[in-house]
Amino acid sequence: MDDEWADHATVFVPGHVTGFFSPCSADDPVRAGSRGAGVTLSDGVRVTVRVDDAAPEPRLTLDGDPLSMPPVETVLASLDADGVCVSAESDLPLGTGFGVSGAITLGAALAANHALDRGRSENDLVALAHRAEVLAGTGLGDVVAQARGGVPIRLDPGAPPHGRLDGVPATRRVEYVTFGDLSTADVLAGDTDPLVDAGDRALSRLVDHPTLPELLAAARRFARETDLPTDRVRGVVDDVVDAGGEASMAMLGETVFALGTGLSDAGVDADACRTCEAGAHLVAPDRS
Repeated sequence: MDDEWADHATVFVPGHVTGFFSPCSADDPVRAGSRGAGVTLSDGVRVTVRVDDAAPEPRLTLDGDPLSMPPVETVLASLDADGVCVSAESDLPLGTGFGVSGAITLGAALAANHALDRGRSENDLVALAHRAEVLAGTGLGDVVAQARGGVPIRLDPGAPPHGRLDGVPATRRVEYVTFGDLSTADVLAGDTDPLVDAGDRALSRLVDHPTLPELLAAARRFARETDLPTDRVRGVVDDVVDAGGEASMAMLGETVFALGTGLSDAGVDADACRTCEAGAHLVAPDRS
């Protein structure tokens, strides 16, 4: 192993905002997941894994605070990574529809593989992280989208080699504002038939016309048909559309995302980034 990576490795994983989705169950969690589409974000998560035989408990921190995250523990156990510490730094809040759980889980898999010289393939590591997220009930499609980057369209559920992805060939400024969290597990514990039906219709529309404006329009229809937005989210989305922009709800969080300056034009104080051209990747270690 290259000495540069002898004791630690750092991975950047883009945030991921899902516009619409259709949950898909399977006995094998690697084959389970969702169809749908969204955008990956240049705002994301940096995950560092350090080899430390005296690693404390809990051994995962997010922005310096201790955190318990079952899918990360599942991935580390699969890689026999007992003697490591995982530290994550995020531009995005946890639990509000940005795929932060998936990002930390995927980042931990990729970074631990390098720090410990496990020699696993990229597809294998993506499958490990996806499986862990599905088993924990914290995500169905974030990991595979974050591994790909860009504007991914999930045509078939599951991780490699089962899932099949395409994408919208475009890049844009993206604005977002978040008001709070929603529980993915609670939504998926209810009747998912309306999600499947609405998600399949939205996917068909996007596949027929794969552009970013169509993705946002399909996402708005999905949100209306499933009645997932809160009144506050619905009001902000309507304000953006009234101002001539494209916006929708992030699945699943009390969060609105918009193309270009859509939120700013509607008078909303929003954060901004861009769609992320690259998927999850190793970054050079800081030797300063």
